[in-house]
This record gives sequence, structure tokens and C-alpha cells, in this order.
Amino acid sequence: MTLPFLALLCVGLRVGQGDTRRDEPLPRPSISAWPSSVVSARGNVTLRCSAPTREVTFVLRRGRIMVESLPPLNSAEGLAKFPLTDLQISYSGEYTCEYYRRRSPSIRSPPSDVLLLLVTGSFPKPSLQAHQQGKVTAGDNVTLRCQRSNLIYSNMFALLKKGTATPIQVQRHTGKKTDFSLRRVTVSDAGEYSCVYYQSRAPFWASEPSNYVAICVTDEPESTETAGTGLGTTEIILIATCTLLFLLTAFLVYRYTCCGAALNKMTRSSRSSTKPEEVVTDASPAMRSYSPALDEGPQVSKAEEAHGVTYAELNTRALSEGPSGQDKQPLEPCVYSAIKT
Repeated sequence: MTLPFLALLCVGLRVGQGDTRRDEPLPRPSISAWPSSVVSARGNVTLRCSAPTREVTFVLRRGRIMVESLPPLNSAEGLAKFPLTDLQISYSGEYTCEYYRRRSPSIRSPPSDVLLLLVTGSFPKPSLQAHQQGKVTAGDNVTLRCQRSNLIYSNMFALLKKGTATPIQVQRHTGKKTDFSLRRVTVSDAGEYSCVYYQSRAPFWASEPSNYVAICVTDEPESTETAGTGLGTTEIILIATCTLLFLLTAFLVYRYTCCGAALNKMTRSSRSSTKPEEVVTDASPAMRSYSPALDEGPQVSKAEEAHGVTYAELNTRALSEGPSGQDKQPLEPCVYSAIKT
């Protein structure tokens, strides 16, 4: 009797634990849109609802209205897909999803976060301009301005990126234009951007999306330290060769300048030492006289002709030693003296 009683007790405890587990609160699901939550009229979109548990029934709601319910057979992996085709503007709104277990339909999970689905086409499209033109360097800031041409009541602007399911940025603004800032962009920020403006409350009318603006982001340039320490063998050899050529050129210029100066100095010294001898050799041993009147011709003033001045060169050593002394010793510099007659 004891063993059957214990077996029945264990079975009852396990059943009780199972019932307690089913009565526990369910985790919150998540909702997403593919390919995007901003869709043009007549387009298609799929809303996905996922939960961390299996064999549950999903319910899709727009606001408080239930749109569709999927049984457990279609959600065996904890994921439900709700396709919405041929969208009308009236499909715009705030969507949520929730789920419950088949055996406990009264116990439901909390609703997911709100997904705003915008069906565009109610207002004219705005314009989108980038303040920076051409390529942008990684790490820079990029400003995109979205501007509309009317004052239709709509107080929200959204920046969209092609290939992204949800808006990149959302801003509340009642004016005609607003600026979106992309700070410290990276290569992953490159792509095509557009913008829309819409109403923040029902019926959530939205404009046509603007034309795309392409943003190209280049890799971040090397910093000064990286560039200084990252020189390769070729760069080092090139720098060393240029330095040696510069030093060699400077040395040759210096030698040429010094040698030229020394040569000019020697030439002037040689000319100054040989010029007096040539003068004396050409002159007579005793004296060389000349008259300025003969050399200058008619240019001599009448005052000098009146005085009758005659100039003579005297070699005093030649006068004292005679002709033989001139051949033995070098000639001395000439001394000029004016004799008035």
C-alpha cells in the first residue's frame, strides 16, 4: 500500500507543477515589418510576430481592433507571419501582436511594442538634400534636410534608408523643413536615403517619399602617428636616397664656391705683382716721360698748356746702378714725379 500511494502522490505533484507553469505570465512578443514599415499604396508588406515559446496562437491588432488570428499549426516555431497585400491608405496605423496557449486561452501575453505602418501617397513628396557633396570621410557628420512645399497639417518627419525596415530617425516638427544629422558616420552608413512627413495621430496619412539621396562613405584616413610609424622599406630607401643626394649637391656647391674664390684671389695677386715689371720693362732704363698734351690731344685744357708741365717716370735704382743692374735684379715699382720747367 505504501508504494502505490507514493507513486500517486508524485504524479499529482507533477501535474500540479505543470498547471502552475501554464498559469505563469507569458513573455512579451516582438513585431516587425518586412521589407519596410513605410509602404506605398497598392504595395505589399508582411508583419512578423515572434514569441519565445511554441504551440501558441498569435493575434494581430490595429489599435484595439483584431485584424487576424493564426492557430498553433501555423506558429509551431514561435513565429507568425501576417501578409498584407494591395495596401490601402486606410491600412495605416499602429499595429501590435499578442499570443496565448491553446489550453489556456484566457491567459494572454502582454502586447508587443507598437509598430507604426505608414501607407504613403496622401501628400505631395518632399525634397531631401545633403549639405555635404560627394564622398564623405568616415568619422564626419552628415546633415540631411527634408523640406516640404505646403503647410498641410502633419507634424512628423521620418528619415528612411533603402533596405532598412524601420525609419532611421523620426522628428516632430511643425515647420516646412527639418534637419537630420548623422554623426560620426561609418562605412555601414553609406546608402540611399529618402524622407516622408506624416500625421502622428489617426488616420496617419503620409506623403509620398522624396527622391533618393546617395551617401558615399570612404574609409577613415590614417592618423599622423599611424602614418609616421607605418613606413615601408621602399619609403625609407627613397627618403635616404633623397637625403644623400641633397648633401652631395650641397658639398659640390660649397667646393665650387671655395675653389672659385681662391682662384680669383690668386689671379688678382699674380696680376698685381707682374704689372709693374711689365711697365718698367717697356720703359727706358733711366726715365720714361710723356706729355699729357700728346695723349689727350685737343681735350687738354688751355690752363695746362700755358704752364707747360711735363711728366716723367724715374727709376732711381736704374740711375744709380746703370744698365747692368737691371738684368740682375727685379725691377722695383716706378715712382712718378712731376717736374715743372
